[in-house]
Formats: sequence, C-alpha cells, structure tokens
Amino acid sequence: MIILRRKEYSTALKVIMSFISKDSKNRALNFKSQLDNKINNLVGFPYKFKQSENHSDVNVRDMTFKGYTVTYLVENENDRISILDIYKWIDK
Repeated sequence: MIILRRKEYSTALKVIMSFISKDSKNRALNFKSQLDNKINNLVGFPYKFKQSENHSDVNVRDMTFKGYTVTYLVENENDRISILDIYKWIDK
C-alpha cells in the first residue's frame, strides 16, 4: 500500500507548521516528523483507527495526533491510503 497526501491535507499542514514554528522551528519539525511516522505506520494497519463520524463510508477513518484529527481514506482497490485532511476541533 502506498500513501498519497492530498492537496487539502498538505495545505492545512503548512498552516499548522507555520503556527507552531512561530514558537519554535524545532518543535514544528519534530511535530511533522512524528506525524509522518504515524501516517507511514498506517500501511501495516489501515483500519487501526475508528471510522470517521463525519462520513458514512467505513473506509474513511480519523486518526488523532496531539489534539489534531487526520482524516484518511483506505482505498483497497487502488492499494493506497489517501490522507485527506488535518484539523483541530475547537469547541466554542
């Protein structure tokens, strides 16, 4: 299985990285490195995380990481995992 990071995910991650790097560039790089490792581990266990509450498709999953939610799609027919988005839920 390969991992494909969609444009929406990459754009959102850049915003998050920019925010974190205002405090510390090293923390931002560490955040990205740890996140990449966790995403890369999905190859062995694509259904490890719960089905997304925002989608009815059982192949759309939500992985949590340091307060952020990474939404991804397991595409068995294409032998890939598409990383769709990353966001932080803020309850107002």
